[in-house]
Amino acid sequence: MITQETVDRIRHFEDSRFPVVSVYARVEVDPSRRNGFRTRLNGLLNEVRAKADDTSVDHDIRMSLRADMVRIEEAAGRERPDPGTVAFFSCAGRDFFEEVALPRPVRDGIFLDATPWIRPLVATLDEYHRTCAVLIDKSRVRVWEFHLDEMREIEKSRDPRLRKPHHRTAATLVESHVRNKADELSKRHYRRVAAMLDDLFRDGGFELLVVGGPAFEVPAFAACLSREVRSRIAGTFTVDMDSATPAEVREQVSAIVGRFDRAEERRLVDEAMEAAATGRPVALGLPAGLWAGSVAAARTLLVQEGEVAPGVVCDQDGWLALTGETCPFCGQAVRKTPDVIDELVAAVIAEGGSVNHVAADTRLNGQVTAAMLRFPLPAGPGMEQ
Repeated sequence: MITQETVDRIRHFEDSRFPVVSVYARVEVDPSRRNGFRTRLNGLLNEVRAKADDTSVDHDIRMSLRADMVRIEEAAGRERPDPGTVAFFSCAGRDFFEEVALPRPVRDGIFLDATPWIRPLVATLDEYHRTCAVLIDKSRVRVWEFHLDEMREIEKSRDPRLRKPHHRTAATLVESHVRNKADELSKRHYRRVAAMLDDLFRDGGFELLVVGGPAFEVPAFAACLSREVRSRIAGTFTVDMDSATPAEVREQVSAIVGRFDRAEERRLVDEAMEAAATGRPVALGLPAGLWAGSVAAARTLLVQEGEVAPGVVCDQDGWLALTGETCPFCGQAVRKTPDVIDELVAAVIAEGGSVNHVAADTRLNGQVTAAMLRFPLPAGPGMEQ
């Protein structure tokens, strides 16, 4: 399963004269169609076979590519019980091999480059927040942790609750006392759960919170949360504690987090466009974004989901561009890459910036990338002041 540690390990692979084979292949939801996995993977590897058979390529590079195909085909022969995508990264010449399972479908693809093609990994981590889901009423609570499409129940408990009397008491004072006592027990229950969520949040247990329960009790519970935890609420939903199933909870949480993500993407794009309109440092469009990545100016990079663009990169100075033969910094020959956006994503992360892939329909569609900058961009090669 994909983790941040895995992505970092792959990203830090140091390029060499041996190419890295990066392959992404979908695993179908329908088990009866999974036999096609190896067939599609075999078709993807045709590009590697052609290069491995090309006698104009150095012998040791061809041997590395052939070993890459063997490793990937052997790994592909294992049973795939879960749908999603499997990614393989192989460079036999450097004794490098990684296999990563992604919980979501990614478009089939293969890339031969000096470095691993990691954009789908980054996009997957960007999409899957560590989320806590709480189902609560006046005395009961159930808590689940969601991450990378996995669901794990971490709390199920019941606190004392004052039972409703079987007959009406004649004493109004007693009725008021019973009602107040019941309210106090509910508040005590809410505060206990809120304290537990505080501890869980401080320990890094979740980024987003989703709360479900009876319509009139969810707001009462939310009011007991600390300001910091309350600010993490992505959404709420109404559900009956007695009839709610884990499948229903998963469906509700997935829908709420999806809406939250799309809204957050729109907010970030609007923020970038507004910054550009008011003269603040922003690089709109791929050419400007590549220059921002070249000079380590990008603080936050927004990338339109699914976009791929060939380009060039200087492995000596990190210059990125759509076209060119030599680096304007050092004068050395540049390396062609099948996806310069992937190189840009890796460069921004390496310099401590953040990357957000945008799936929502926004004004980024026509720009491909937008970068919020640490400082105004200096004039670059072929760019206007």
